[in-house]
Amino acid sequence: MASSSTGASSGSSSFALQNSGSEGCVQEQNQIMDQRKRKRMISNRESARRSRMRKQKHLDDLMAQVGQLRGENAQILQSLNVTSQLYLSIEAENSVLSAQAAELSNRLQSLNEIITYVHSTSLLFETDDQAEVLGGDDGFMNSWNASAWMNPPVMAPADILMY
Repeated sequence: MASSSTGASSGSSSFALQNSGSEGCVQEQNQIMDQRKRKRMISNRESARRSRMRKQKHLDDLMAQVGQLRGENAQILQSLNVTSQLYLSIEAENSVLSAQAAELSNRLQSLNEIITYVHSTSLLFETDDQAEVLGGDDGFMNSWNASAWMNPPVMAPADILMY
């Protein structure tokens, strides 16, 4: 049995060597795994940091764009107000000019009616001798001369002048 105990002891020592070899391998693997975990953790932290930075930059860009759009909006509103005021003043001026045009049109129509009336009444009273004196042979009556013979001066009676 002695030999078996020696064999047993040598067998157990070889098992111990195998165990220590496999333990070393396991420890090595654990170290490799720990290194990988650390690298992955560092990589994830760096990726998260870059992601936060991108997100912050995007937010900053959006805030700058909001400021720019608010400025443009204020300029557009100011331009709209100026244009509205200009439109209202032009519309008021247009109303005044339209009223003046209507007034002048009415005056012109009245003057044309007066001319037509004067011309028609002068033709009723015109003789051949007067036509030569007033307007010549064309039959057009000079209104300045017509007023002299159509409206002779009125003489006031002497008793009215006394009072």
